[in-house]
Amino acid sequence: MQTVAIVGAGPAGLVAARYLKQHGFTPVLFEQDEAIGGQWRGGSPWSGIWPSMRTNTSRIMTSFSDLPHPTGTPVFPTNQAILAYLQSYARRFAVLPHVRTGTQVLHIELEAGPKNAWRVRSRDTSGRERDESFRHVVVASGRFNKPRFPDVSGLDPMRDRDRVSHTFHYRSPEAFRGKRVLVAGGSISALEIASELAMRGATHVVSAQRRQRYVLQKLLSGIPTDHLAFTRSAALAYESCPPEVNAQALRDFILRTSGSPEQYGALKPLENVIDAGITQAQHFLPLVAEGRIAVRPWITRVEGRVVHFEDGTSEEIDSFLFGTGFELSLPFLDNRLREVLRADSEQIDLHLHTFHPELPGLAFLGMYDLVGPFFPTVELQARWLTYVWSGKRAMPSRAEMEAGIAMVREGPPNVPMHVLAVALARAAGVEPDVEKTWSQLARALLFGPLSPVSFRLSGPDRLPDAAERTRLDAAAFGAVPSLRLSPEQDAQVQMLYEAQEAARRHAV
Repeated sequence: MQTVAIVGAGPAGLVAARYLKQHGFTPVLFEQDEAIGGQWRGGSPWSGIWPSMRTNTSRIMTSFSDLPHPTGTPVFPTNQAILAYLQSYARRFAVLPHVRTGTQVLHIELEAGPKNAWRVRSRDTSGRERDESFRHVVVASGRFNKPRFPDVSGLDPMRDRDRVSHTFHYRSPEAFRGKRVLVAGGSISALEIASELAMRGATHVVSAQRRQRYVLQKLLSGIPTDHLAFTRSAALAYESCPPEVNAQALRDFILRTSGSPEQYGALKPLENVIDAGITQAQHFLPLVAEGRIAVRPWITRVEGRVVHFEDGTSEEIDSFLFGTGFELSLPFLDNRLREVLRADSEQIDLHLHTFHPELPGLAFLGMYDLVGPFFPTVELQARWLTYVWSGKRAMPSRAEMEAGIAMVREGPPNVPMHVLAVALARAAGVEPDVEKTWSQLARALLFGPLSPVSFRLSGPDRLPDAAERTRLDAAAFGAVPSLRLSPEQDAQVQMLYEAQEAARRHAV
């Protein structure tokens, strides 16, 4: 058996090990923490999870295809439940014996010679370093582990540590009880932390944002947002329709289901939803409407405890929390690899965020800033690289990969989950043919959630119960109450098929 080095034993590393092992490889997982789980191991110095955090994606979309959550799991599980799920997944597929905990990867380089082998240097907790050679390496070390601080006049995160921190290091509202707190940034974590502070003891909470994003709630009339927003029909429309049409359709959906931020007393976002951006939080906008969170534009300067904003207003602030994103950090990559990948603090050159044409035997998982559920896409990545390396799928041509890299470079920094999932499924040969083979499931597949099991209907590793489980997942919260297409949906499907066919003819 060929051994494969996997950097990281979080969700991406575990699902990669599960499929690689099934298809004849021996995985070796290097995990710098003392246990598996990655970001989901709350309390770890490498985790940005806080104790009260729940998922912002539903339990169906925060799971892998062959292990549903236990009966009774909430719609939005706790972070402790997700960690327990990952531990159960690792036990079920016998991954744990392949994990080296307390082992940090120091350096990865391509060895000289004709074998295309990779040298991996690691160090364990005793300080012992070790060099090993692998034919394949999977980098699954996580995208969100190096906090980014903006440059704000009058504020130095290093000098003012007693009152400045990043949401990555947030653990409890108790430290902010009775204080005036500014939470900077419009990410999900920033809005959820601002909401928790407003409800649990902060005297005053201010949310400062560079631009006002549209805010989706987690539940829309009892249905998780990820069951309605991230669908195959939306992915097909993204491919077939002009960008302005897709942007307007997304904005219409948000306004219909969640309203516009200025209706609640927040700032007015740009008309184009792609330029404005989207985020998600269940309580944030209602708390703004109640006056428990004040929304301000970006910070111009800080003078002592007084913060000045771009609209000319000011606030007295005791503590700052910056939810301003993360730098992509891959310190273990050899300098030559970094040059080939054009790796910087924002992104790396990869075809479908996975392969590079000049680096055979090297793959990356989860190194993208995803909008939407993470588990389905990273499982598809793991399956694709496994099928390519095991010979079940052909490696994309150099021309295909170069075109894919150009698309990533030219595209938006945030990756829509449904678009990436469908593209990865096609590459892996597991995207179901809705029009011909699975027409009886058309409503569930096109207008229901992109549930992980819906990618087990066909191709390698298909499951005999995938059709029934796909139907149940689509019906679970009412997104697809029956399999009969409504007249409006039927017309939409025909338009999508016609647009796809026209696009294929144009490509030829």
